[in-house]
Amino acid sequence: MSAPVTALMWEARAAEGRGGELAEWARARAAALPRRPLRSELLRAPQDRVLVITWWQGGYADELPELPEPDPALVTRPVHRWRFESLGAVQPPARR
Repeated sequence: MSAPVTALMWEARAAEGRGGELAEWARARAAALPRRPLRSELLRAPQDRVLVITWWQGGYADELPELPEPDPALVTRPVHRWRFESLGAVQPPARR
């Protein structure tokens, strides 16, 4: 059996007009995590929302590096965080 993989999701909504600044802040903090994740991705959505997903070797309850809270002036609400344990990749159906 392979070691577990856990995905950490960090999502915040930027203060009005500060979406680009929040995205760059999140990019810099993800690059400065104390250890390197298996994978990391930065995403954005309407309403200046920024999402960072990092994948880690480790179980759901393990202590894993997390992005910090940004300066309150940069966001409209507290950061939302979720953890998901990987159940494996989904393979597309074979083409005929």
